[in-house]
Amino acid sequence: MIERTFIKQGTKKIEIEDYLKKELDKAGFTKLETMKTPLVTRVVLNVTKPGLAIGKGGTNIKKLTKTLEEKFGVENPQIEIKEITVPELDAQAMANKISMLIGRGFSWRSVVYRTMKDITSAGAQGVEIVLAGALGGKGVRKRKQRIAEGYMKKIGEQAKLVDYGAAPARAKFGVIGVKVRIVKPGTVFPDKINIKEKIESRKEKKAEEEKENEEKKEIKENEKKEAKKEHSKKEDKKEKEEDKRKKEAKEETKKETITEKEKEAKENKEKTAEKKELKEEKEHAKKDSKKEKEENKKESE
Repeated sequence: MIERTFIKQGTKKIEIEDYLKKELDKAGFTKLETMKTPLVTRVVLNVTKPGLAIGKGGTNIKKLTKTLEEKFGVENPQIEIKEITVPELDAQAMANKISMLIGRGFSWRSVVYRTMKDITSAGAQGVEIVLAGALGGKGVRKRKQRIAEGYMKKIGEQAKLVDYGAAPARAKFGVIGVKVRIVKPGTVFPDKINIKEKIESRKEKKAEEEKENEEKKEIKENEKKEAKKEHSKKEDKKEKEEDKRKKEAKEETKKETITEKEKEAKENKEKTAEKKELKEEKEHAKKDSKKEKEENKKESE
């Protein structure tokens, strides 16, 4: 059955985690990550104090690799130490810290409120610490106490974005269960809306739209101006052509009038020439008639 293999793997992981918690308690072990590759099985250990986890000359790592291979049957394990740079934002680290301080005999109220202050000052969006058990002391009924601050998601797919950690605290009067939930500063939930950003984005969109409209208006005005210029140029051309035609027509009429006047002058000249010829002929005829009369008189005498 395939289910049995998965159950075996899960139980093996829990056993390894329990062993590592005991071995790396002082180093601040929080989480185990395993990645199987064809050659090596990578084992990543999340630790708050990496120096204590490695040991002098890597003696601790050598010991852990040997035990993982021999006792738990991990094939060719390669251990990597991953440092938790901000332990205040790691839920498991904080749960371990609270359980350790309560186990030493500190008041759970002072411990919880102190850790909550540290988490919020580290920049967490939301914190929730739940304690359940003998909180009142000896002979008092067990109860549950929830202390929360900021924004928190507990249901649905969004709850996976919240970091979760749990640890038991062994106090004098009994065991106290500690649960810590932290919403880290970088997490963005899909239902969370930043109104300021939306208003700014809308303002930017409006400004962009206004700019686009102004540009379009300017383009339209330029097009209208160009169209008017072209229309005015066409009208000027038409007027110039009409003026040319009028001038040509005037010149033609002038030429016609000049030709008519020349014709009249020619006719008048011809008429005057004819009249002169007629006068001259008449004068010649008179002279001839006088000569004949004189000759006739002479002959009669």
